Amino acid sequence: MADDRIDLVIFDCDGVLVDSERLAVRVDALMLAELGWPLTEAEIVERFVGRSHRDLTASIEQQLGRPLPEGWYDRYRPWYRSVFEAELTAVDGITEALGLITLPTCVASSNTHPGLRHSLGLTGLHSRFEGRIFSASEVEHGKPAPDLFLHAARAMGADPAHCVVVEDSRFGVEAARAAGMRAFGYYGGLTPRAWLEGPGTVVFDEMRDLPELLLGGF
Repeated sequence: MADDRIDLVIFDCDGVLVDSERLAVRVDALMLAELGWPLTEAEIVERFVGRSHRDLTASIEQQLGRPLPEGWYDRYRPWYRSVFEAELTAVDGITEALGLITLPTCVASSNTHPGLRHSLGLTGLHSRFEGRIFSASEVEHGKPAPDLFLHAARAMGADPAHCVVVEDSRFGVEAARAAGMRAFGYYGGLTPRAWLEGPGTVVFDEMRDLPELLLGGF
């Protein structure tokens, strides 16, 4: 049906293009413990995977009952960079999938632009999306609000109704639904399948299947 056509595929980055969530959550636990809010990795996945740095900062400040100092994150940024440089890889199967997808694509991520350049650069994926990368830092509200995906659609000249989002977090699929977009929920990482299931969402766990799933529609 014509109404089911896909004009744009919007990819999340962390956990969808780069296998960073496992690494980041490990470092998150160390950082939060030092700040005085010890959480398990499972608790971090439930609370923060898919959220923006701005949301993380607000949650920490609320928990601690005090504002964090300006530049507080500067101490921890090298922790993430060193782990990523040693261990970061592309998500299994994503390179093959991207090679078969002929639809227009872009990236819309809760990460910052410097973080996106670093992660996508380390995995050799940056050149595939250069000039079509959008960050939550560009909008007022991060996921699960629809702002970022709507911003990406506008910038790419696509009707939200004909956009699909590839996400691995429940906050991401909620944002896609709020934007009036269909979602492909990838549960091959840290997020349980049940957190991604819902209206307008196809769930899958093998990234190599994505090109065929996109052709199959909903």
